[in-house]
Amino acid sequence: MFKNYIFFLLMASIGISCTSRQQRIVNEAIAAHGGDAYDKINVSLDFRGIHYDFERKNGQFNYQRTQTDSSGAVIKDILTNAGLIRNIDGKEIELDDSTRAKYSRSVNSVAYFLLLPYGLNDPAVIKTDEGQVEFYGKKYDQIRVTFKQDGGGEDHQDKFLYWFRADSHMLDYFAYSYETNGRGVRFRAAKNRQTINGVVFQDYDNFGLEDAKFPLEDLPLKYVEATLPLLSEIKNENINLETKLNPSK
Repeated sequence: MFKNYIFFLLMASIGISCTSRQQRIVNEAIAAHGGDAYDKINVSLDFRGIHYDFERKNGQFNYQRTQTDSSGAVIKDILTNAGLIRNIDGKEIELDDSTRAKYSRSVNSVAYFLLLPYGLNDPAVIKTDEGQVEFYGKKYDQIRVTFKQDGGGEDHQDKFLYWFRADSHMLDYFAYSYETNGRGVRFRAAKNRQTINGVVFQDYDNFGLEDAKFPLEDLPLKYVEATLPLLSEIKNENINLETKLNPSK
């Protein structure tokens, strides 16, 4: 196995500015995946049978999720900078704080993963350069991401690792640990990459373990060894994208 799939860690040299390197890596990745197109974007898609509309413009966002329940009622969740509201057949309903937070996390997580690596320059993000790793004969820049409690949302305790191709700056793999809605770790491998109006979208094979303490940095080796369980497929369907790069429009 190790003759065919070599995995090793090349730590960054002492004295190199980790802050400048990790920021450069993320900036290059965002540019490779869409760059300025992310700043004014309007994208719709279907994910797991539910329709989503995500719009961002100059730091403001409007994320909408539309679904129909078993009785035929149309449920729309609208998440903006001001918070989340839920409409059922066009009428706003009252939500308690815990339910509102749960729906907000659910809508925001779909947008977050769809638009990666956009968002990794958010002020609440703490990035750490962890050098380079190599597997499947390709070198990757490894960046660890944690979040400040202030501005990091209710999932600020989650931890992420991202692997960006050193030559193309593309996000091929990422992993994360989570504490909400259970506990565990996930490892996602990109596939079905497509570019629409200058923005890269990709699906993922979703692997994982129900062990939140398993080291994220060890997940690629289990993936290479084919010992990491495949849990699901992350598939984005019927993507339609509009970008508005001209601020006057």
